[in-house]
Amino acid sequence: MRILWASVGWIALLCGLIGAVLPLIPTVPFVLLAAFAFARSSERVHDWLVTHPVFGPSILNWRERGAISLTGKRWATASFVVSIGLGIWLRLPPYALAMQALALACTAAFIWSRPSA
Repeated sequence: MRILWASVGWIALLCGLIGAVLPLIPTVPFVLLAAFAFARSSERVHDWLVTHPVFGPSILNWRERGAISLTGKRWATASFVVSIGLGIWLRLPPYALAMQALALACTAAFIWSRPSA
């Protein structure tokens, strides 16, 4: 089971690293998943991730208070707007735009309901 959790952790961390350099791909949710998985598979990698100067604060803010940084909230919201704009530009069918808008609105409501770090 530890191998499965470690695999999930490395894949999630890789996705988080990709998200750090590519716009519109989230970073923090993948890093949170990686921390969760490494907590069950590798204490050494988990400790490294939690004390990492870039990723550590987001993990600790979420773990301790369920908080998301105000900058993160703003970037997420901006990416939602860009995503819907892209759907309009690509002329997606109205039902697809409506489903996308509903999913993003629910996600935005959750993000903004969390305390700010």
